[in-house]
Amino acid sequence: MTEPTRTGGHKTLAVKLPPDLHAQLELVSGLDGLSMGAALLQSVELYVQTRRSQPDFAQRAAAAVAEAEAEAAARRSAIQALLGQENPDPADGSEPARNGRRARGGEPTA
Repeated sequence: MTEPTRTGGHKTLAVKLPPDLHAQLELVSGLDGLSMGAALLQSVELYVQTRRSQPDFAQRAAAAVAEAEAEAAARRSAIQALLGQENPDPADGSEPARNGRRARGGEPTA
């Protein structure tokens, strides 16, 4: 079962159900001694578990990660351009150039 986050919170999700399905969920969850929320949580957990076990899941998830990383890199580059910073070489781990601006203490930045 899904555990709350370390801060004890859960995300709230509003779900619209057709009246017949809502009545069925209410009846079945009641027969099982569960709240409708607990029954929905179990259903979502089962859905995620089922999808995770599909043969192409890992490949699709890896593609989603690669896409998210590419979008983040493009955003980072755009923000750096707005700030007048050069794109750092991610392979060398260096910080972006700051065009000679000074830090708060008056020391020049790298």
